Amino acid sequence: MTENRNQNRNRTAAKQRVNFTPGRVADFTCPPDKEFDILWDAMVPGLGLRATSKGRKTFVFQDRLAGIRDDGTGELKEGSLRITIGPVGAVLLDKARELAREYAARVARGVDPRREKKDRAKARVEAKRAELRKAVTFGDAWPAYIESNQKKWSARHLADHHTMVDPGGRKAKRRPRGTKILPGPLSGFMGMKLADIDAEAVKAWLEKETATRPTRARLAFALLRSFLNWCADHPDYKDAAMPDACGRRIKRDHLPAPKARDDCLQREQLKGWFAEVLKIQNRVASAYLQALLLTGARRNELAALRWDDVDFQWRSMRIHDKVEGERTIPLTPYLATLLYGLPRKNDFVFGSMAAKSGHLEDPRRLHTAACRDAGIEGLTIHGLRRSFGTLAEWVEVPAGISAQLMGHKPSALAEKHYRRRPLDLLRLWHSKIEGWILEQAGIAQPGEDEALEPLRVVK
Repeated sequence: MTENRNQNRNRTAAKQRVNFTPGRVADFTCPPDKEFDILWDAMVPGLGLRATSKGRKTFVFQDRLAGIRDDGTGELKEGSLRITIGPVGAVLLDKARELAREYAARVARGVDPRREKKDRAKARVEAKRAELRKAVTFGDAWPAYIESNQKKWSARHLADHHTMVDPGGRKAKRRPRGTKILPGPLSGFMGMKLADIDAEAVKAWLEKETATRPTRARLAFALLRSFLNWCADHPDYKDAAMPDACGRRIKRDHLPAPKARDDCLQREQLKGWFAEVLKIQNRVASAYLQALLLTGARRNELAALRWDDVDFQWRSMRIHDKVEGERTIPLTPYLATLLYGLPRKNDFVFGSMAAKSGHLEDPRRLHTAACRDAGIEGLTIHGLRRSFGTLAEWVEVPAGISAQLMGHKPSALAEKHYRRRPLDLLRLWHSKIEGWILEQAGIAQPGEDEALEPLRVVK
């Protein structure tokens, strides 16, 4: 029984295997009782002609391959494979035989032609993607970089990233008439391809920027280096970015060393500085500048001070800082009077209805003008914080006290783990610092019982 079945199968196969000719290919059709039928070529084993009931005819190749890897499992299995060569008419008979022989040779070597075809297609797609990635510009990737990292950045750091690529050219609002905003240090890279930002490009850029604004160039270089490192790890930009463009050697050889500022109010300058700052018509700005000097606080943390952070009853201020998260310092008599008299514009002590943030943002123009009229040169806003720490030494304040008031990190083991000073002790020393500064400025410090009365200036 089994022998008869095998003989019938062999005879059927023999009937279906003929030498292909253009005429036989054209005449072969699918029987009406089948959906499709296959005619096999006797000249090239594995080459077949598949005809469907709808009249479509296609050259195919079929063989048996041992050791086909099953996708996903990695296990070997034995099975047959069938590959579509192409439709009759689009593929000539000679070309179909040539391809069938190539497939047969690969199968004989244990290679699956289907996998090779997929790998070649994948390689072509990847090569095309790589070309597209190399065409990406700095301006394409920069917004994606900001979007990916802005949640973990501070508001100031985020603003730096925007100003660095600002095209500039528009009129400045707070500067002398006709002054235009300069382009950001990194704005020149916006139209460049990432693949073109190499070491030579960065060197040329640094040579230009450091000649006019070395401090901004240092910050821009740091931001550019972080950006290129991020691109090197991103799948869409890794083929184009060159993080070595901002290597250590370039930083060492082409970026000038930072110069530490030492601007600070001297004892004899206090009277002139207070006299001019008190003349500023913007009461909020005037109070803000005085508060910076009398607290040693950082400019941004003091600008963001809210009325809820100020306790006039218990004479304290809660300042949100970048070291400990927040710190509480005394509200000294003069400062209490100063803040109590400010208008309540919004939730911020130094409120501003014009600023998007709701608080005072940039009083540098007013401060520069006051310093100019007082004959003081080069004093920055941050210099007021430095002045507080320096002037505090005149009353022999312990270093740990001034550091705690200013929000500095503890500089010794004892300060870090064994000093927990109560607010009353801080108030004792802070009031001494304020009183001495006001004395040099010719301003009487209010007593604790009169701290909220109008200011009294010594004539």
